[in-house]
Amino acid sequence: MRELFTVLLLTLTPVIAHGDPSLLINAQVRTPSLLTDIRYAGSNNFIGRPVEGYEAPLCLLSEAASVALGRAQERAQSHGLSLLMYDCYRPQRAVNDFVDWVSGTGPESTKPAYYPSLERSSLIELGYIASQSGHSRASTVDLTLVDSATGQPLDMGTPWDFFDPMSHTESDEVDRGARDNRFLLREIMTASGFRPYYAEWWHFTLVDEPYPGTYFDILIDQ
Repeated sequence: MRELFTVLLLTLTPVIAHGDPSLLINAQVRTPSLLTDIRYAGSNNFIGRPVEGYEAPLCLLSEAASVALGRAQERAQSHGLSLLMYDCYRPQRAVNDFVDWVSGTGPESTKPAYYPSLERSSLIELGYIASQSGHSRASTVDLTLVDSATGQPLDMGTPWDFFDPMSHTESDEVDRGARDNRFLLREIMTASGFRPYYAEWWHFTLVDEPYPGTYFDILIDQ
């Protein structure tokens, strides 16, 4: 019984791994038509500066997730659309940076755009920021849809990373057009092998992710 308990404990305990960078695939190299706007590599995000671990604006993923994302892009293109990636693999050090930022006392210039109705200090307690993220397992993505003809993102009712119940996929606080766009994104991604997260319309994880218990801390660079 003790041996069984030890095995279960090891199975349930997340592993933080520096890992082999070759485990991560540049999804845009595999699928060149993908569009990217990796926000954490710049200042257009809720922290308002580049996040630790993002030294290049790359969409890195496990090979399995990269292949599935290619299928999703094909489905989007059949609607005259393209996927636009906001975040893919996220190093554990970036997640740590988020947690440290929550307890900070510096200026909050991003509050109106990302968490207007909340206090920064409450973001962990309310579940918007956690000490571990599925993104660090290299098979979770944040994304939206773009009109291929105009290059404009579809109206989703809220911005990406908007910390508010309005960001729930089925929120009735956004208009019907925005909800329909969210449902289309969900349909494309689920048909391609990803599962949605109800609280964030932009967030999807590969159903059969290859590293479900490992949180990588591989630097994102060229």
